[in-house]
Amino acid sequence: MKMVGGNRVWFGDRTQRQKTVAGGFGAEAVSPVRLAEIIESYLADHPAAAVIEDGRAVFDMRTAHYSVGESHGRCLLEMWSQERNLVRTVVDAQERPEILRLVTRRMGTPRLQSLELVPTSDRRTPTARDTARRNYLHLLERVLSRHFIATKVDGMRTAMDLEHSFGPAYARGRLFKGSGAAAVIGVGAGESASTIDGILTLGILWLDYCRSRGDPRRHFGGLTVIVPVGAWRTTAERMAWLNHTAADFALFTLDERSEELTRVDFRDTGNFDSHLVHAFSRAAALERCQLGIDRLLALVPDAARERVEIRPHSPTEVGFLLHGLEFARVRHGPSAHSFARQDEITFGAGANEIPLGEGNELLCRDLIERLVLCRHADGAHTDPLFRMAPERWLESRLRSSLDELLPELRGDLLCTQVPALSTGDRGMLDLLTLDRSGRLVVLELKADEDLHLPLQALDYWIRVRTLNADNQPAPSAGVPLSAFERNGYFEGTMVSTLPPRLILAAPALRIHPANESVLRYLSSEIEWELIALTEHWRRELRIVFRKRSPDHAEH
Repeated sequence: MKMVGGNRVWFGDRTQRQKTVAGGFGAEAVSPVRLAEIIESYLADHPAAAVIEDGRAVFDMRTAHYSVGESHGRCLLEMWSQERNLVRTVVDAQERPEILRLVTRRMGTPRLQSLELVPTSDRRTPTARDTARRNYLHLLERVLSRHFIATKVDGMRTAMDLEHSFGPAYARGRLFKGSGAAAVIGVGAGESASTIDGILTLGILWLDYCRSRGDPRRHFGGLTVIVPVGAWRTTAERMAWLNHTAADFALFTLDERSEELTRVDFRDTGNFDSHLVHAFSRAAALERCQLGIDRLLALVPDAARERVEIRPHSPTEVGFLLHGLEFARVRHGPSAHSFARQDEITFGAGANEIPLGEGNELLCRDLIERLVLCRHADGAHTDPLFRMAPERWLESRLRSSLDELLPELRGDLLCTQVPALSTGDRGMLDLLTLDRSGRLVVLELKADEDLHLPLQALDYWIRVRTLNADNQPAPSAGVPLSAFERNGYFEGTMVSTLPPRLILAAPALRIHPANESVLRYLSSEIEWELIALTEHWRRELRIVFRKRSPDHAEH
């Protein structure tokens, strides 16, 4: 059986390669096992995929869960979320560019139906999406001409330009007034939240492009960014920490119904909700869950126990991970039938967690053995289980090698997945530690190329800076303490009041060419460093090169 939930995958018996004849096709079809492999491979490559049925999105795989595998000679697919569940027999899979079409049959009915797996939850058809973007382009051009009096709106476009990272979701152009000019970029309300939040990255690149490719007689002094009403906060917070001596940045919202353009004061956006969960004792959590830990460890192959990481998530929960991929948990809590406390052990993933009992220990042992077999440095790169959670894998490698790779940082004080909650979706810091002078250091990791890496890392930096600047008196201390110190982080160490440092790390060939261009537009107050790692970091982790912010290059 194969079970997949959230971002974790279990593989079934790959030796079952029998062929079956799918009813209604009149020809030999792929085996149930192969169908399951195709599905799980697609979902491993597209973690934000959506499931479309009858033209509407029925599941967003960022929050939904699924299981897929061979059962009684059929490929059985189950999907569920808080809103609905689905059980289908998959009889065929048709792979198209960016889309996987599944031919399915409901339980107990002969009629065939189709499900489509698509990369995102954008429900619009390509035609509808293109039409909406063209309409937005014309609307934006009209609004700009009316709002910016005595200004010429020039060259508005949405054309794809892969060489310079410009996509059709953003309308971009130029504003001319006398000898001055500004770059302008906008995004429609029909785009996804992540696309809207990504506009500032593309805007900076568009400004850079206009400056390097534009008429030398004109000076592109600024960038005007236009977002939908109610979707400005992330862009405003980021824009406040750009280098305003490098360009004049302006932010507007556009109501597409009333065609009203409203300026946003990004320098005064109010206090966003950001706070810390109190730190807990890792040693106490491990001790509290020790009986469950021992039971799970007994199911792990002896040769693999050194590879398994046991990580406390809370005072009463411990996770088992293999190279960053969690496969089991121990929770210590009250019994369902008494006031006594006991360990609840589960294996699997998310809503598909299976309680460990006497009757399924062999199944748990088998699943762990298969995980160990697939997930190692020399594993097959085509294997979805090998490819899952690459950033968590990179994080685990960096944590174990931090003292060697970056000796200026305190590896003994390294915090992982620090919950800095905020109004945005990106509320969990990857890695946070101190350098040898006591200064906070935010580490943002990417295993694959990401155009938006600099500004996503900036989100974390902003929150860490805010929390560190939140100084309040503590009863047990004679001096005000930051939110980190009051909540028990870096216990026994004085945290510097200086702004945090920002380190971005990725494999050398996975650093997007545009990342450095965006980094150059960050405020001079932000001390950043871009670290390129070896491409084969799973096997050997080394630093290939380092680049620092210009104002701090000598430090």
